[in-house]
Amino acid sequence: MLTILPAELVAAAQKAVDTNLAAGRTICVAESCTGGLVAAAITEIPGSSAMFERGYITYSNDAKVDTLNVSPDVLDTFGAVSIATAWSMAQGALEASGADIAVAITGVAGPDGGTEKKPVGTVVFARAERGADPQHVVADRKQFGDIGRGGIRLQAALCALELLLPSATERDEAP
Repeated sequence: MLTILPAELVAAAQKAVDTNLAAGRTICVAESCTGGLVAAAITEIPGSSAMFERGYITYSNDAKVDTLNVSPDVLDTFGAVSIATAWSMAQGALEASGADIAVAITGVAGPDGGTEKKPVGTVVFARAERGADPQHVVADRKQFGDIGRGGIRLQAALCALELLLPSATERDEAP
């Protein structure tokens, strides 16, 4: 298959598509620092339209508020690169779509924008599932280090695709 995307990203997307199709689940993504890279990888896979509901690229804080209903208070209090913001993005994407699961990504890809508390390479992920207890937050913060903008975005996209995989229980309960 001819693609401009890295082979490891396409392979991870293929796995996400295949396992979600097998589980009968639809997905959506809310991306900030990856700028649509996760959606691009998923849609690189033939047949992904049967499980990929939609993607949101909410790069600015205004877009996070307007599109995903992230509270300005959350952004002001915790910042764009935080568990609270990623979780709000995932919840907002789930509510705005018909998907079964949503994954959100927000981070500092660099080369600028890092701080002492949130250096370049800091990326936060969250996963929300339809029907799950909204008080049960599934989120993670990773420090990829300053491996270059492209490297950070690639590693973030790979992590997001991993978060989209159904658990062993979900795979066993698939129709």
